[in-house]
Amino acid sequence: MSDKTILRALRGEVLPTPPVWMMRQAGRYLPEYRATRAKAGDFLSLCYNPELAAEVTLQPIRRYGFDAAILFADILLIPQALGQELWFATGEGPRLTPVAGAEGLRAADAVHDTLSPVYETIRVLRRELPPQTTLIGFAGAPWTVATYMVAGRGTPDQGPAHLLKDTDRAAFTGLIDRVTQATVEYLSAQVDAGAEVIKLFDSWAGSLKGADFDDFALTPARTIIAELKRRHPGIPVIAFPREAGERYVGFARAVGADCLAVDNSVSPEWAAQLQADGCVQGNLAPHHLVNPERLEEETARVVEAFRGGPHIFNLGHGITPDADPDNVARMIEAIRRRR
Repeated sequence: MSDKTILRALRGEVLPTPPVWMMRQAGRYLPEYRATRAKAGDFLSLCYNPELAAEVTLQPIRRYGFDAAILFADILLIPQALGQELWFATGEGPRLTPVAGAEGLRAADAVHDTLSPVYETIRVLRRELPPQTTLIGFAGAPWTVATYMVAGRGTPDQGPAHLLKDTDRAAFTGLIDRVTQATVEYLSAQVDAGAEVIKLFDSWAGSLKGADFDDFALTPARTIIAELKRRHPGIPVIAFPREAGERYVGFARAVGADCLAVDNSVSPEWAAQLQADGCVQGNLAPHHLVNPERLEEETARVVEAFRGGPHIFNLGHGITPDADPDNVARMIEAIRRRR
């Protein structure tokens, strides 16, 4: 449906009311998600069960009527598909067997055997989503994924990846290249299965500076987007180089993205300049859904700041597990009454 609001905004149309969805909109803040995850048994089992993964993707659509659903999966399924051991430690997050380069990893086109349940989830969703709801597929950007692969876990400063990058740039570049190629294969298969939009999450892009940002955030994104658009002409792509700051300027144009998602470390008034290159997505601070004293005021501020150009309303990062589901409904009401 070419008249879906998300797709219209991605084409550059300025709409009287911005379409809205939330990063991590299917997640732990919802009681129905927690019940489904318990049924699955553990997080990875949920990711790889197409019926249950589709169910948690659909839950926020049923509850709130978001304009888009985003596939329920995890950015670290790519390392697992490349042969790296992955598990989730209760209360501690993901764990992987650390790597120091691409040696020992599978070829990029070998990921589909592991990831085929994800593609089936997309096919289920295309059958079950309301016809007006856009389906977004996604992957983590190579730098962000590589930071976990090298450290074997999340780190506050991405220090192990920076160390490998600085001491053995050739090995680190080889790892980035392998993840880049695998990400193309993964996202292309998502589009084949029915994803209508692709989002590339570079959650740790802000820790890259200077030439490192160009080499490991900008260049891989440009490579992935160019190949996706070659294989799937017209597929819209949203790029999210989180906390890029001044490097947000010109990023969408440089990588060929149709939309730039921005975090809440920049003000919406500053970020509105980015609409000169097309659609901008963002950027309400997630804490307003926990402490709602200024929720409606700040929601209105974001809508107003981006009113002059194409805009998709979203948070500046994912909704947190302690958010109140009722506050999400208040946010959506505040957006849609400002038509």
